[in-house]
Amino acid sequence: MKLIKTIAEMQQFSKAAAHHRQKIGVVPTMGFLHEGHMSLIDRAHNLADVVIVTIFVNPTQFGPNEDLAKYPRDFDQDWSLCEKRGVDAVFAPSPEEMYFPDRSAWVIEEKLSQGLCGQSRPAHFRGVTTVVAKLFNATLPDVAIFGQKDAQQAMIIKRMARDLNFPVEIVVAPIVREADGLAMSSRNKYLSADERIRALSISAAMRDAHARIKAEGGKISGIAEQIAAKITASGGRVDYVEVRDADSLEPASAATRCLLIAAAAYFGPTRLIDNILINLD
Repeated sequence: MKLIKTIAEMQQFSKAAAHHRQKIGVVPTMGFLHEGHMSLIDRAHNLADVVIVTIFVNPTQFGPNEDLAKYPRDFDQDWSLCEKRGVDAVFAPSPEEMYFPDRSAWVIEEKLSQGLCGQSRPAHFRGVTTVVAKLFNATLPDVAIFGQKDAQQAMIIKRMARDLNFPVEIVVAPIVREADGLAMSSRNKYLSADERIRALSISAAMRDAHARIKAEGGKISGIAEQIAAKITASGGRVDYVEVRDADSLEPASAATRCLLIAAAAYFGPTRLIDNILINLD
């Protein structure tokens, strides 16, 4: 496994793989890897000949009062996990390598990034789209794998790749959960034992909503309020709970056939997100 820290070396590595007609898969991450990330790596192995994992805590997607400084990092553990999973290269640039000090160009998606996480984190997705575009230009992949847990992010990246003609297939892999249902996240490390137990209310409320929607023939009236009430009753502070069209991210209607129920809530200072897809067909 090769460690690469500069964009020039990363591009050289990928061009050499492409020269040998090898398909390149990339898994972009911010490190502190867990089994959710490992599932993305496994998916990359199924789709590509060469697998690259990027590890970069991207400063431009954090707001001024967010957790950039304390975001969990453990490069040695990340390296070990990647090595065991058969990753071919880890691209781990510094912020100085990724961003010029006088940078002035950004990649901005103007529709899907509105609402949901974009409402409470207004500059977040500008940072995400910009860094993903830069990572694509560095790693030159044929396919990139993202997780469904960040559903809005995945849809935005798909739209960016489509609209800007990136020659990259975007694959979205299912959420990986702990045995008790909590969606795996690097930020779960922040939770106290009590907060972690209470945080299970998010996934539990979504499972209950799924059952209710199916039982009531697709009726979604009051679903978001029901989920929010259960999270609040467990001591969570709700950022949002919304029912959206899974294809457009528009608010769901009676005509919507595939629902995305998305939620964000705080337990203590930790903001968690989760979602569930419900196909009514």
